[in-house]
Amino acid sequence: MDPHRLLGPGYPVTLLLEGRSCLVVGGGPVAERKAAGLVAVDALVTVVAPSVTEALAAMALEVHRRPFEATDVTGRRLVVSATGRPEVERAVRDAAEAAGVLVNAADDPDACSVLLPAVVRRGPVTVAVSTTGRSPALASVVRDLVADVVGPEVADVADALAAVRSRLHADHRSTEGLPFGDLARQLLSAAVGGARRDALDRQVADWLAGLPLPS
Repeated sequence: MDPHRLLGPGYPVTLLLEGRSCLVVGGGPVAERKAAGLVAVDALVTVVAPSVTEALAAMALEVHRRPFEATDVTGRRLVVSATGRPEVERAVRDAAEAAGVLVNAADDPDACSVLLPAVVRRGPVTVAVSTTGRSPALASVVRDLVADVVGPEVADVADALAAVRSRLHADHRSTEGLPFGDLARQLLSAAVGGARRDALDRQVADWLAGLPLPS
């Protein structure tokens, strides 16, 4: 990467990769970490590299022990390159760009069309921190600070709020204009204070009972 070139602001998204074909190019420890992240979201992972660690091979749906070929990107939803070789990373980028496939290269933002942030996961809640390639180390530090604040209880709150929306939709009621932000704050405060899921559900039931009847 040109150290004097700064990437512009990115557009944050969550890629839904369950059951989607993803490619990891590279066979070492960095490729292992990238593949593990994909496996964690139920992506279908194929690995291409001349040599592959046993742990990485065990994660992959397919393993091709050979150099990367441009046709390897065909049909992929996401390609991740982690070879540590700039010439290979650029070849992967060029092939992915030509095929219209999103590509990430470890430690080489210039070879990326998508950057992978530092992530905190709490059940269905994901908090991602990106520095747009300027400092992955800083992103990790901020991620750890967030992890200290966002505890596991936020997962129960997310599930409780999802149940509210499902209940309203089942009753053919609109969710527009309802104070979900206030409810989220109340539930999170209760959860941080030690309330269990059943207590959150009772709080939700009280909130629903207090809503005006639909006209």
